[in-house]
Amino acid sequence: MPHTLAAAAHSELTIKKSRFIGCVQPVADRATAQKVVAGLWAEHPTATHVCWALMAGGHSAAVDDGEPSGTAGRPMLDVLRHHDLEGVLATVVRYYGGVNLGAGGLVRAYTDAVAQALLKAEKVPIVKQHALLCALPYPLEGRVRRELEAAGAVLGAVQHSVRVTMAFTVPAGAVSGLMTRLNEAGGGQLEWLDATEVPAAA
Repeated sequence: MPHTLAAAAHSELTIKKSRFIGCVQPVADRATAQKVVAGLWAEHPTATHVCWALMAGGHSAAVDDGEPSGTAGRPMLDVLRHHDLEGVLATVVRYYGGVNLGAGGLVRAYTDAVAQALLKAEKVPIVKQHALLCALPYPLEGRVRRELEAAGAVLGAVQHSVRVTMAFTVPAGAVSGLMTRLNEAGGGQLEWLDATEVPAAA
């Protein structure tokens, strides 16, 4: 099961006078990651490199930022992949200390900076959510709300028209059981609609 992080976690290493400041944090997409990196440059204007890696589905990226190709971003991304993380940004700010580390030394330094930050990070499982939409008679609204609460579903938009239309999300593994219970509670009066037409919450 993929995990993300509850909050940012940091590390700091000094290797042959070079300083490596690592951070791992939850980030959803590349645009947000680039803002974080820009913020690090503002915070560390005299740094030599700000390398980063993002594991976020189609937004994933690995950036060496001037380090020899494949010695920073890719190894950092490999650490995130090894830990089965998703929606996580790893950054390492480097201050060059005057001693070349070589390609192997750089790979180890960037890998260790991320790995040590992850040791301090709280991982949380990513539970896939499924969107559902149903219409029901007004007298059933209270009962359906109680069933949704008991199942851990998150209620979204509710519209009151000729019938009550309720949009909600539920963990993917609980969909079948919840639909069965709602159908039983509603005595066959619930109508399941296309969840792609879920109205926006007011």
